Amino acid sequence: MKSITVPPTDEDPNPVIEFVREELSKHDCPPKAMYQIEVVIEEIMVNIVRYAQLNEDDDIEIRCEVNEDPLSVTMQFLDGGIPFDPLAAEDADTSPDALMEREGGLGILLVKKMMDDVSYAYEDGKNTLTVLKNL
Repeated sequence: MKSITVPPTDEDPNPVIEFVREELSKHDCPPKAMYQIEVVIEEIMVNIVRYAQLNEDDDIEIRCEVNEDPLSVTMQFLDGGIPFDPLAAEDADTSPDALMEREGGLGILLVKKMMDDVSYAYEDGKNTLTVLKNL
């Protein structure tokens, strides 16, 4: 599994997107799947930077592995922020009335809908969010 680290103060997902794109460039990744992966990376990165309460020296590590059979990509997002399981909360209410009043909470629902598997673990002082997309 290859990895990249980024500073905890930068919400720009492009370095991570480029890293994953490079890994997927050796495979036939459908454009729709690549778009979904990019959206998910952006959502996860922004949430880690905004809410994990990281120190300036706490880098965020992103790991990426492309699996051959069946073709899929697994990404792990690791941070040393406060323990937080984004999957523990109930899915956001997406009814029109709730959407008008709601602040936040839709991002993890988006991640869950776009990816084929999402899991969370807290080990060795690190939050690890793992997402899998079948290609």
